[in-house]
Amino acid sequence: MSVVAPNLRAASGPGAAPGTAPARGSAAMNAALAVIGPLTWGTTYVTTTQLLPPDRPLLLATMRALPAGLVLIAATRRLPSGSWWWKSAVLGLLNFGAFFPLLFLGAYRLPGGVASTVSAVMPLLVAGLGAFVLKVRPTRRTLGAGVVGVAGVGLLVLRGSAAVDPVGLGAMLLATSLMALAVLLGKRWGRPEGVPLLAVTGWQLTVGGLVLVPLAFGIEGMPPALSGANIAGFAYLGLIGTALAYAMWFRGIERLPASSVAFLGLANPVMATLAGLLVLGQTLTLWQLGGLVLVLVSVLLGQRAARS
Repeated sequence: MSVVAPNLRAASGPGAAPGTAPARGSAAMNAALAVIGPLTWGTTYVTTTQLLPPDRPLLLATMRALPAGLVLIAATRRLPSGSWWWKSAVLGLLNFGAFFPLLFLGAYRLPGGVASTVSAVMPLLVAGLGAFVLKVRPTRRTLGAGVVGVAGVGLLVLRGSAAVDPVGLGAMLLATSLMALAVLLGKRWGRPEGVPLLAVTGWQLTVGGLVLVPLAFGIEGMPPALSGANIAGFAYLGLIGTALAYAMWFRGIERLPASSVAFLGLANPVMATLAGLLVLGQTLTLWQLGGLVLVLVSVLLGQRAARS
């Protein structure tokens, strides 16, 4: 799940995943591995501001998706077959090709706190859309936990001077909706029998990256010369923040209820806030501390509601 970090000028995020394979391992272990994705995405803001070229969101999105996808395909040596050609295209577009540009647009036109709060409605969207895609009606516990999560993220990242730009707000809502839909479609479709999860992840990343290439060159032009710090930043985002993070996220969707995984995405703004404290020397107010507690409560309530 991708929630935008406080005062974000470049976004992170997650999308959705393949997976209806039989659950293996405990729910706690599966959730602990799945949350690696949102926690890693929470470091994107610090990585972007400290290591990557400024004001090149589409370049960042392309460099995150395409190289990681090609590496996974080369490592697994598997290509889609049958219906998975178009399923991979749909999920790749929802997760990366469409989601990343919309997320960056929202991040550039909205204060980071507003963008994060909008992204925090994903558990509610998954609950609502799940009634149509998975034929699973949301419970009051799930809806209540989702409201608590939005309130907690709002306290954690919003500022009194936050303004709302209609275009940015629309982009962020659409991005979050696409992410929620991708989670549900991935849950419904599963993945081909006998195909490694890394291969399916690579298919989606490659499709999304190929969609982003013409956008990056057409809108932003030729990329600048990269420094050693730039290369290190792209390597971290591509290998850790994308290939590993999305593989763990997709694994979670395979083995946990869709709503459970959606709530784990709220760990993104929490990690972004903590990274700001440790790396950028930011401070934590009493209101933010209360928001942090509410987010953690929301995640726990969401897990219990999903299991019940």
